[in-house]
Amino acid sequence: MKVCIAEKPSVAREIAAVLGATTKRDGYFEGNGYAVTYTFGHLCTLCEPSDYKPYWKSWDLNNLPMMPDKFKVKVSEDKGIKKQFNIVKSLFDKAEVVINCGDAGQEGELIQRWVINKAKYNGKVQRLWISSLTTEAIKEGFENLKPAEDYDNLYYAGFSRSIGDWLLGINATRLYTVKHGGYKQVLSVGRVQTPTLAMLVTRYKEIENFVPQPYWELQTLYRDTLFSYEEGRFLKMEDGELLVNKVKEHEFEIVSITKKKGTEYAPKLFDLTGLQVYCNTKFGFSADDTLKIAQRLYEKKVVTYPRVDTTFLPNDIYPKVKGILSKLTDYSELTQPLLNKKIKKSTKVFNDKKVTDHHAIIPTGIQTHLQPAEQQVYDIIVKRFIAVFYDDCKVSNTTVIGKADDVNFKTTGKEILSKGWRVVFESDGSKSKGESILPTFTKGEKGPHEPSFLEKQTKPPKQFTEASLLRAMETAGKQVDDDELRDIMKENGIGRPSTRANIIETLFKRKYIKRNKKQILPTVTGIQLIDTIQNDLLKSAELTGHWEKQLKDIEKGEISANTFIKGMKRMVDALVYEVRSEKVETRISAVNNKPLNKTKSKSQTKSKAIIGHTCPKCNKGQLLKGKKAYGCHLYGKGCDFVLPFTYCKKKVSENQYLRLLSKGSTVNLKGFKNEGKSIEGLLRFDDNFKLKLEPKQTVKPQIKIGDPCPKCKTGRILKGRTAFGCSNYKTGCDFRMLL
Repeated sequence: MKVCIAEKPSVAREIAAVLGATTKRDGYFEGNGYAVTYTFGHLCTLCEPSDYKPYWKSWDLNNLPMMPDKFKVKVSEDKGIKKQFNIVKSLFDKAEVVINCGDAGQEGELIQRWVINKAKYNGKVQRLWISSLTTEAIKEGFENLKPAEDYDNLYYAGFSRSIGDWLLGINATRLYTVKHGGYKQVLSVGRVQTPTLAMLVTRYKEIENFVPQPYWELQTLYRDTLFSYEEGRFLKMEDGELLVNKVKEHEFEIVSITKKKGTEYAPKLFDLTGLQVYCNTKFGFSADDTLKIAQRLYEKKVVTYPRVDTTFLPNDIYPKVKGILSKLTDYSELTQPLLNKKIKKSTKVFNDKKVTDHHAIIPTGIQTHLQPAEQQVYDIIVKRFIAVFYDDCKVSNTTVIGKADDVNFKTTGKEILSKGWRVVFESDGSKSKGESILPTFTKGEKGPHEPSFLEKQTKPPKQFTEASLLRAMETAGKQVDDDELRDIMKENGIGRPSTRANIIETLFKRKYIKRNKKQILPTVTGIQLIDTIQNDLLKSAELTGHWEKQLKDIEKGEISANTFIKGMKRMVDALVYEVRSEKVETRISAVNNKPLNKTKSKSQTKSKAIIGHTCPKCNKGQLLKGKKAYGCHLYGKGCDFVLPFTYCKKKVSENQYLRLLSKGSTVNLKGFKNEGKSIEGLLRFDDNFKLKLEPKQTVKPQIKIGDPCPKCKTGRILKGRTAFGCSNYKTGCDFRMLL
């Protein structure tokens, strides 16, 4: 019997139907000499620390670093998973050959290999490697099964990735949690998530600390066309004013007109990151939403495998293009012009050297009913595919130079000479950025104009959106707009296309980041965590990108898995030594998970830590810990609230400041110094939220419990732990008298 093992029940069902294994059994399909079974994703995982040594269960600095000599795999504890594993193992015991039908990628290879190894199967293994789930693709794949050994390096890369994440994630998370995680707050640190969070925090701080600088622009309006001073902006107002006064006295003259024909190529086919970026920008879908939709489209057979990092197709797809286009009957208006002639073949689309495991995401030609969100994603995948076979768009780029006296001005515009591929997207109402059609100018023409001199300010960088964050992860934090250069840098990106969405979602779940409309912002906890991590390598996107490059080199067989794992162990060992030696401890508490700029309710102000507490003065910012004081994070930007660690030469504890914030005063404290005298008293806020010291009263109050309040006359006197007070104290009367 041949046993096929797929990654999901739905995929197993498709494969079984093609193979004729139509009898449904418990945990598998059977028939025609085949048994087609499945996993539910990860049936097996790496062992936990306590599986190696019982005392590693304890979160103790003395147990770090935890580095098993040999990493082991175990079946997950879930009862349903254990049951399915036993079914798979029983089938393997009867198998003459096992066919690995896992998803054709690094993670799919790892999932299935772990199951095969854990089941102790030692027989022949073959690999099904397909890029779509159409009947044709499955049949073709089974006709061309590969030896499992061909994919050993892919497995080694996946195994190395898991071990690297285990080594750094478990050791660093425990290290920072025990050292800095106040109030039992788990501080999650990871190989990819920490540099991703660091990019967000760095951008947030750049914007917070940005100081706008003024500059001036000289422009003039001639024939309803705006011309700008050719040499750019002015940093000194007086320099520009001299020219403004000069050009006002003269007519505007056209000096030169330059037209240059150009070519605009169709947008590239989608890789997963490109699809996620587009769908976030255009439809507002999160990266995780887009991945899930693309996966459903793949399982519905309408698109090819989505977890890919290339925008190219192999040459052997070219003969199939016309067949795919002819089946896209819902798009016949766009496909018909292509079907009537020879399909264009461009190296910008077909390049075997740019394709490794999989090609770009394209339609299969199958059409079916889709949900609205699925239809949106499918539609743009199809249109990108159609567009690359249209002619290039031909344009004329025009530059016009004019002058007033001897001051030159410039404007540019574009004229579309031949739409080419643009017709595919006309129904979307999309336009190229910065397109403008200029009137017809003649060299030497003159006329009146309207100069203007505008003061502007430099702008900070923009906060990350999910789209721009994905691009930053792809290029290890470098700003890259050029498609060709971005392709080159993909090998050093952080994370993989298939994991980036999950990394971002993990940061949301940990409450290290939050959404503000389309923006992604770090929370106070996220900022504090990155500030606490002094090890720059742990936060380095470039180093993480270098690790990703090494993992790809393992896939190619250029370096060994052992080299990568040894490097990770050296780094973890050095990190543990460094952090354990730190003398400063920063306590990060769970209260920091509240987003920035969010006012708390009264019940929420009774927190267990000052850090993250809403500022009592501006009621907008949140309190952070500095070198000499706690202060509002908006300090210097409209708020000046601080709580110094030492007041009147006395160190004030965090708990006393918490009491002051929640109850309006500290208890009576000894040790304040004023003019050389020691004073006992309590601290309050004055009307401007500055600290004031109220010395302890030495004369006992001549007042009795139950007496009418001497201030409001309606309340009654009550006795508290430190003072007599009015029963109306919380509803309008502020009478208090210290005991």
